[in-house]
Order: sequence, then C-alpha cells, then structure tokens
Amino acid sequence: MEKVNISIDAIVYENLSELTKEDKMLFDKAIEAREKAYAPYSKFKVGAALLLETGIVVTGNNQENAAYPSGMCAERIAIWKAASDYPGVSVKKLVLTAASKETQVKTPVPPCGACRQVLYEYEFNQKEPIQIYFMGETGKIIKVESLNSLLPFSFDSTFL
Repeated sequence: MEKVNISIDAIVYENLSELTKEDKMLFDKAIEAREKAYAPYSKFKVGAALLLETGIVVTGNNQENAAYPSGMCAERIAIWKAASDYPGVSVKKLVLTAASKETQVKTPVPPCGACRQVLYEYEFNQKEPIQIYFMGETGKIIKVESLNSLLPFSFDSTFL
C-alpha cells in the first residue's frame, strides 16, 4: 500500500479591493447575475461570470424548480451558454459568488461536484486551464489556477 498526499495551491484575497480591474469587473457581472437568480426554495442565490479568450463575458445564475433536482447551477448554465453561443472559444476565467436570504455568506463557496465535472470537461477539451475564483457574498476570495486543483482525480474521455 502506498499513501499519497494531495495538495493544492490557492491564492486567498481578503476582499474584492485586492483584485485586478478585470477580475473586479467579472465579480460585478457575477453579482449582477446572482441577483437575478431564481431561488425561491433554497433562498441561496449563485451567480457566475466566464471570461472567454475573445474578451466576451458570459453569465449564469442558479435556477430552481419545485421538482427537485430539476434546477440548475449558475456555473453549468454559464458554461453551456458559452459553448452554445461561442463554440470552440476557450474559457479563461470563471468567477462565482453566492448569497443567502437567510444569512450573510462570508465563506467562499466553490463549485459543487457536478459543476466541477462539467467544467473539467471544457478545460480538458480546450487543453488550457480555467482560472477559478470563488467567494460568498462578502469577504475572502479564493483563486485556483485550474479545475485540476478542485478535482484532483478527474474523469475524462481518456477512460472511455
């Protein structure tokens, strides 16, 4: 038996003021998308913004449904929208923000497992990393350089 230690590198920013102008703009777009989310059941709104290699920004937000789990996460909506409207255009960055009507979300909220797998598929296919930034409603922001950091034992088409 061999024991393996897996670690990731991440950058933690104290707040939005530490980000570049471009990254702040992406969070502004994600926050705007978050406010438009349809989350009457969980009251947990999520917004995502993708920066494409062309400079285009594509947004998404979570959309719930009374027939759980028929809803969809913000990240998957944004990535599928980008792939549908801009096929073959690489994604450079994803920013993600979440807020609750029940409590202030101060802890960075990462993509869920299903979103990690979907995002990884796009990163794998484009053969370029996607930088991921995530935060709650306020407070710290975490940045990783690739989906591999969030999904170290990833599954892709090479297994099929």
